[in-house]
Amino acid sequence: VQLQASGGGLVQAGGSLRLSCAASALAFDGYAMGWFRQAPGHRREFVAAIGWSGGTYYANSAKDRFTISRDNAELKGYLQMNSLKPEDTAVYYCAADPALWKVSDPNNTYILRIWGHGTQVTVSS
Repeated sequence: VQLQASGGGLVQAGGSLRLSCAASALAFDGYAMGWFRQAPGHRREFVAAIGWSGGTYYANSAKDRFTISRDNAELKGYLQMNSLKPEDTAVYYCAADPALWKVSDPNNTYILRIWGHGTQVTVSS
């Protein structure tokens, strides 16, 4: 496994969670990384992306509430999620690709090179 997401759980609306994505060197060096989510009955959607040098992009639903970051030395990526809402309930996945423009596409159009297993986030009202 080259990417592994963790940190999901059950939280009340208004609460916070921090997701982590642990990567192997092959899946991280020079790669852009992104977070995506998929709720039951919905297609997978873009949440946030970060380039190797730290440039960030967010879906409108994540702006001002979520923060994506990465620690290149530790081969880890993070998604800090605050002010969670029930509509944030989904399985969250991290993904990586050399092309930031693919990872940051808000329409999630492109096939990305590496996907990790997801982590469930459930927000209760």
